[in-house]
Amino acid sequence: MKMYSYIPKDKQVIIANVPPQDQATTPTLFLAGKGNLTRDFTATLADVPEGMPAGSRALKLVPKSRQRDYDWLVLVIDPATLDIRGLVTVDAQGGKSTFSFNNLKQNVRLADKDFAFKIPRGVDVVSAESRP
Repeated sequence: MKMYSYIPKDKQVIIANVPPQDQATTPTLFLAGKGNLTRDFTATLADVPEGMPAGSRALKLVPKSRQRDYDWLVLVIDPATLDIRGLVTVDAQGGKSTFSFNNLKQNVRLADKDFAFKIPRGVDVVSAESRP
């Protein structure tokens, strides 16, 4: 099975094999429904990051095992519904990535064709296995 990461700003598509569960990173495990907050992280209350919706609550999550892609993250949630409103990740060099989630719909039936990824014209295609 392949995993595609499209980065429009860089005009690049990265193609990687989906790792076996015992080799998967923590984010991959969560996307696959195999993650566990209490097993995988130490959680503490945190300030809501700037730009996130008013009334949100935030948890700082520090991974219990070293992660190559981030040092820690902040999960922003709606306290009434427990919906995820945002995510901030911080890497070892202090680089920060912020993701906002708006207009989410839960338990929507989706067809397999909705997940057919077509590589856009004019982008570089890179194999993750050949990257250093």
